[in-house]
Amino acid sequence: MELPAPAIPDKLAYSIRKVIKLAHVSRSMLYREISEARLRAVKRGNRTLILAADLLDWIARWPKSR
Repeated sequence: MELPAPAIPDKLAYSIRKVIKLAHVSRSMLYREISEARLRAVKRGNRTLILAADLLDWIARWPKSR
């Protein structure tokens, strides 16, 4: 049985803090994914944002549980 994807609110981009809450991942893990180019982050002024489309794509590529 496949679990449904986490519910993502209707926004175009999310702060790092919001992505951590939505995806239930640690801050260090999130920054590691960004630094290893598995998750794209963009800068808007001094804020780092994750676009909603990139977040959904990243979550979709998570390995499936057995």
